[in-house]
Amino acid sequence: MGRFDHLATTPARGAADVLKWKLGAREKAVADGFVTPHRTYDRSLVESGRASLTWIGHASFLLVLGGLRILIDPILATGLGTTKRLAPAGIPLEDLTEIDLVLITHNHRDHLDTPTLSRILAAHAVHPGKLGKKNPPLRPRFVVPQGNGALLAKLGAGAIDELAWWQSVRVGQVEITLVPARHWSMRMPWDRNEALWGGFVIRGPEGAAYHSGDTGFFDGFAEIGARNGGSIDWAMLPIGAYAPRWFMEPQHMGPEEAVQASKLLGARTFVAMHWGTYKLTDEPIGEPPVLAREAFLKGRGDMERLWILDVGETRRL
Repeated sequence: MGRFDHLATTPARGAADVLKWKLGAREKAVADGFVTPHRTYDRSLVESGRASLTWIGHASFLLVLGGLRILIDPILATGLGTTKRLAPAGIPLEDLTEIDLVLITHNHRDHLDTPTLSRILAAHAVHPGKLGKKNPPLRPRFVVPQGNGALLAKLGAGAIDELAWWQSVRVGQVEITLVPARHWSMRMPWDRNEALWGGFVIRGPEGAAYHSGDTGFFDGFAEIGARNGGSIDWAMLPIGAYAPRWFMEPQHMGPEEAVQASKLLGARTFVAMHWGTYKLTDEPIGEPPVLAREAFLKGRGDMERLWILDVGETRRL
């Protein structure tokens, strides 16, 4: 029994389900020639300290809020197992050397990527930091769900805040709250649900951002929205890794569900993520944004409030 089994997604998916999916009749992806769009990030805006959001790819973002540079679920890996990265990272490693905070939503390997985190920590160890070579180098502070701190400490992380759902920590002008998600955790076959998972509400003077982490659709979105007084400005929600539905529904939303989640949250702007970077599931690579646009037009209408970013695209907040 895992420490957090009572909070885990139901019905659970185990090894037998994986085999059924992998060895059964797979949904064939359409070879539509889709190429994930990529652009150079706005370095001047990021370095200015003004509020901004850059999609690095997958569920990885660089958020600048309250003057802090906040890295969320960073993964720069060129591949996951036999799956190759489909677009280069939106911000190169050499430009990720003055990070104030790193937020990790859960311990699955496409969200807590130890090689990426080791590289980021090593880069900070030799970087002079914002104040010059006579001062200690910047060391990012980590905020993670309970049970994930020990792994990060082994990688060399210094300050680590482990949170339960609805717990908060304040850093400067920014408050970070861990909120529920319909998901689960595992890095090894023997540690299933020993560590917690979740999403984050990150509130600064310029507004409030929400990152769901991985999640299936659930009524918790309404509670997250209510507890934040309907004041979530930017909601980063997954639109990919949803097929086949019989397998993925408990743990990953589809695009239509993500649009509904944005409504329950009361989010002013929906920022799509978790698509176009790694081919993890059966849907065609280019399908998620098409379905998201259709659902958003039908369910919300104001298309300026739907951000489907290119990898590397920076938006001012």
